[in-house]
Amino acid sequence: MSKTSIGQRIIGSWETLRTKPGGKFLFSFLIGRVVPYSGSIGASVEELRPGYACLTLKDRRKVRNHLGSIHAISLANLGELTTGLAAMAGMPANTRGILRGLEVSYEKKARGRLTSTCSSQVVAPETNTEYSMQAEIRDESGDIVARITTLWIIGPEKRAI
Repeated sequence: MSKTSIGQRIIGSWETLRTKPGGKFLFSFLIGRVVPYSGSIGASVEELRPGYACLTLKDRRKVRNHLGSIHAISLANLGELTTGLAAMAGMPANTRGILRGLEVSYEKKARGRLTSTCSSQVVAPETNTEYSMQAEIRDESGDIVARITTLWIIGPEKRAI
């Protein structure tokens, strides 16, 4: 019996739900339930395929700071979730990814609806290998408000004997 990978489950759920009324909302909600901390910002998955993710974040009180803009950690969370979904969506069976590092470059105050995108290679190394991925977060005018660089260890899933 072959094992279904996390990537296959993510893409299968996405393909099932994305075209249905309320499907993107439901998929985004379910991702937030699986990854509760990332779910706390209420990001919406707009597009997903192996090696690519596009998410949006609405500007609302729960993600704002005292300066009236979207909080820096909300931006970091959005970028990390974007790179993680892009990576996981392409993983074959018996492969897993672990976040090892995160670097954020804030370019300008983030206000309004934000769009975060990540495009990366689909990888399935035979040994644990580090991959750097970058998400760009843009505001409604298309300006980059933040760049999030993540370092993922991707490799074979460890099995208990």
